[in-house]
Amino acid sequence: MSRADHLMAHAAPARDDRIYEGRLSEAIAHGVSWLLQRQAVEGYWCGELEADTTLESDYILYLHVLGRTAAVPKLATCIRRGQLPDGGWSIYEGGPSELNATVKAYLGLKLAGDSPDAPHLVRAKRCIHELGGLERTNSFTRFYLALVGAIGWDLVPAVPPELMVLPAWSGLNIYRMSSWTRAIVVPLTILYALRPSRLIVPRADVDELFRDPSARARAFTWDRSLVSWHNLFLLLDRLMKLHERSPWKPFRRRAIGAARRWMLDHLDRSDGLAAIYPAMMNAVYALLALGHEAGDPELERAVDALARLAIEDDDTMRVQPCVSPVWDTAIAMVALQQAGLRPDAPSLVKAADWLLDQQILGPGDWQVNNPGIEPGGWAFEFRNDFYPDLDDTAFVLIALRGVAHPDSARMDRATRRALAWLIALQNRDGGWGAFDRDNDLTLLTQVPFADHNAMIDPSSADVTARALECLAHFGRPADDPVVARGLAYLRGQQTREGAWYGRWGVNYIYGTSGVLRAADALSIAGLEFCRRGAAWLRQVQNDDGGFGETCATYVDPSQMGAGPSTPSQTAWALIGLLASCDPADAAVERAVQYLVESQNASGSWDEDATTGTGFPRVFYLKYHLYRHSFPLYALALYRERSRRGEREAVKAAIPAFERV
Repeated sequence: MSRADHLMAHAAPARDDRIYEGRLSEAIAHGVSWLLQRQAVEGYWCGELEADTTLESDYILYLHVLGRTAAVPKLATCIRRGQLPDGGWSIYEGGPSELNATVKAYLGLKLAGDSPDAPHLVRAKRCIHELGGLERTNSFTRFYLALVGAIGWDLVPAVPPELMVLPAWSGLNIYRMSSWTRAIVVPLTILYALRPSRLIVPRADVDELFRDPSARARAFTWDRSLVSWHNLFLLLDRLMKLHERSPWKPFRRRAIGAARRWMLDHLDRSDGLAAIYPAMMNAVYALLALGHEAGDPELERAVDALARLAIEDDDTMRVQPCVSPVWDTAIAMVALQQAGLRPDAPSLVKAADWLLDQQILGPGDWQVNNPGIEPGGWAFEFRNDFYPDLDDTAFVLIALRGVAHPDSARMDRATRRALAWLIALQNRDGGWGAFDRDNDLTLLTQVPFADHNAMIDPSSADVTARALECLAHFGRPADDPVVARGLAYLRGQQTREGAWYGRWGVNYIYGTSGVLRAADALSIAGLEFCRRGAAWLRQVQNDDGGFGETCATYVDPSQMGAGPSTPSQTAWALIGLLASCDPADAAVERAVQYLVESQNASGSWDEDATTGTGFPRVFYLKYHLYRHSFPLYALALYRERSRRGEREAVKAAIPAFERV
């Protein structure tokens, strides 16, 4: 044995206490094979995006409005399977019964033909009463019930079309709302004004679900403060309802026309309005209210777009809230790059080609408050040109950077334009939101229809971290003014425990991982605030070596980092730990062992948990590719860091004259 070999053997950590290299590499190879087999011929990846049963329930109602009810039995089967022992339905895996989901499921099953006297609906009604009754449902639930004639319009907050003609400086101007709220609300203004009888569904009455019929309007109860924004908006709501009863509405025709034009314009260059449920469903309802009939091209295109979100099996049908091909493709590409695919690998080049074709170079809503900025971002879905987002754009740029594309000039043009767009949409507080710049008017969170908990789109730690990671990969150092402002924002968002809140993933594990990943890319992961983040991750590691956290943390932050281990969250934690810790760190190795040992025979991982976030406290998501792409990336990153550490240890042990 040479002196170098001897030093190598003694510098490397003892393999008896580590995951064997062969087993680790085998797990990575199997993961790569699994992922490559699921690439579409066009070059993208797109896993199922699963939500709760409210989508199937709403879809049953929607199909009754359309008079196309053939799929209702399969939707009803899906709903029945989700009922909990107490009679209710939850909004995330393992969660408690939730009032709105349970009310919608009850109505959906009733319309599907289930008798209200059937034991499962009796239990559902009892659960609804225990949760506060129909009177405590949120505004959007009550809006749909009023729309089909189940309850009166007096129980719905005013959403007048005059919102469309408010001046730009008005706090209620639609462009002060988050992009998703805007797309949801504009069709609702048409429906609120027209209240079309053609949408009424027989047998949709649900009076039995009120816990206290005398308190039906509980949602409009004044708070105890003499003066508050809540009370001010309730007063405004009452004034608008008085206006609604008046025959004199001087701006009504103009306002409905503006809402109609906005909606029709936004149905162009998009797979349905904003390419998301429920905006897509609301658009169909609004088109019907405006007089569009079956066979009308605009109506049928909107109906078809929503139908494409449904996944039908032999005996069930489930509905996705949207699709995620751009997001899934970027994550898959980065995982494969980390796993060792060559930059010019055909699968990566093909994926890059597809992504380059998806870059949005046309106008969008984000320009209304940001004139003079050239477009250049990416959306989440296949076709959603009005709504590119910052998180997708940053991840796509990271993915494209790792590809040796044959058309380097095209790649350079795309990345320069996207980087400029990303930087231009940095918020005044130094962070980044999801879709807009400085969309942070907190006053809007007090309006009566704001109870979906997402009226605005302010900076978030996870999107900011992604943007900073991207900028680091493109050569911007930590002291760059744009980056420095972003880091200052992140420092201000760190919790006293050392973690960061995850707006778009569950939850503090996701947020903390993202920040540490960005710090690693910026070569500052050794700073004290990053060490605190890594220390928090160590503290919440489970006994089995994995990490887990539930959606309950959005309601009760004291549960942060607590939950059964999941592959995706373990991967996020491992990525965060590797940013600040030595690969031989015990917490790192235990997480690696968990991922290697939990890999299934197909080369992927099993995961039932809900680890994606739509609207905190209200709507959650399960990305079916998260359980694969992130563990693959994390294991490959560990392998790279371990090998690098071994090489550096040997290099340090060999005398300088022997290295020459």
